Amino acid sequence: MAPMRTPSFLTQLITTSLMGLALGLGLGWSKQAATEQPSTTNLPAPTATVPMEFLVLAGGGAPYYNEIALEKNVRYFQRTLNSLGISLGNVRQYFANGNNGEATVRYINMVGQEQFKPPEIDSLDGPATVENAQAWFEGLANKSSPCPAFFYFTGHGAYNNENPDNNSMILWEENLVSVQQLASWLDQLPKDQPFVTMMAQCFSGSFANLIYEQGNSENPVALQTRCGFFATVPERPSVGCTPAVNEADYRDYSSSFFAGLSGIDRTGKPVASADYDSDGNISYAEAHAFAKVDEETTDWPVSTVEVWLQQQASEQKIDEIFAQPIENWLTQASPQRNYVVRELSEKLGLDLAQPYADQMPPVDFESVTGAYWVRLGMELINIAMTQQIRQSDDVSAQDILDQLTTCENSGFTI
Repeated sequence: MAPMRTPSFLTQLITTSLMGLALGLGLGWSKQAATEQPSTTNLPAPTATVPMEFLVLAGGGAPYYNEIALEKNVRYFQRTLNSLGISLGNVRQYFANGNNGEATVRYINMVGQEQFKPPEIDSLDGPATVENAQAWFEGLANKSSPCPAFFYFTGHGAYNNENPDNNSMILWEENLVSVQQLASWLDQLPKDQPFVTMMAQCFSGSFANLIYEQGNSENPVALQTRCGFFATVPERPSVGCTPAVNEADYRDYSSSFFAGLSGIDRTGKPVASADYDSDGNISYAEAHAFAKVDEETTDWPVSTVEVWLQQQASEQKIDEIFAQPIENWLTQASPQRNYVVRELSEKLGLDLAQPYADQMPPVDFESVTGAYWVRLGMELINIAMTQQIRQSDDVSAQDILDQLTTCENSGFTI
């Protein structure tokens, strides 16, 4: 049995409010919200004139949980870059034991037997060790000209019972890199160094704290433009790590994120465009929105700005948000958030003219349907808190919101 965990403020607040609804508890009062207009200052960063740098860390910490799906995730990421016209020349890829020939990748063969094989990844640079990861960040910090950087982690996460805001990713030989250790590497980057991460491991939402100096939410938001997208919140496992070999059966956040970003799923089929603002480009934020709706998983995906926004919401404010007719928020939402609200409402069979609170039945939050309810609830909170900050006199909060939104609205550059 898994150990009991103390939820973070974010998860405890949201799940308490949602469960209160599901059990028919009082929600508080309803108040008509003023219309929020999206900020005209939150425009994507200009296209970079220097090549992007990419880091991929992947695999389990030991062979018994180094599933073939993690290897296939790296190969799908390579195909994603190729479809976008991005060369692997600026991509450093580190997977499990690397290319030493040791059979460490676990898979289930056609007759249901567990077997192991060596990694098979083109242009693999070596093992996914702490030393290789740190060396990449040091090299990035020492570049003569700052360039956009993207870090993809597909592996396993370790939960920190004492501090869920400082969970870890598990690298080869079961060495850990915590939120605060990764943040210490990021703190060495120039302040004009853009950095984006996408992390698909269990308990990955803890890494949203990378926006703070030293990865500690009690510290100021870092000067660098850095942001991230995560499969789930700090206290929850994610789905997707499997020894099954058929990619057509894979259902996980990273598969959907890269399908949204590239327009091609991992089986090579085209998907509906995630260009929700019709500007001709797919941003990370739009790919994240696509992933919230795309696949049937129990994950609760979040981004750095979303975690930060939700941390600004009191329980009373959440009650107020959920007591509003859903359609009240649609005119105030960015195109990608509008899409998420409409699509999840349709999946749940909701009436947009009615409040979210009034339509929630008893819900199993461990189910796919429960995940849709949570994702929709979080999206309404994101929209409402963006509006509240935009209409406030808190210039500091507005600057943080602008910084994070600009980072998340960027995308791959060639």
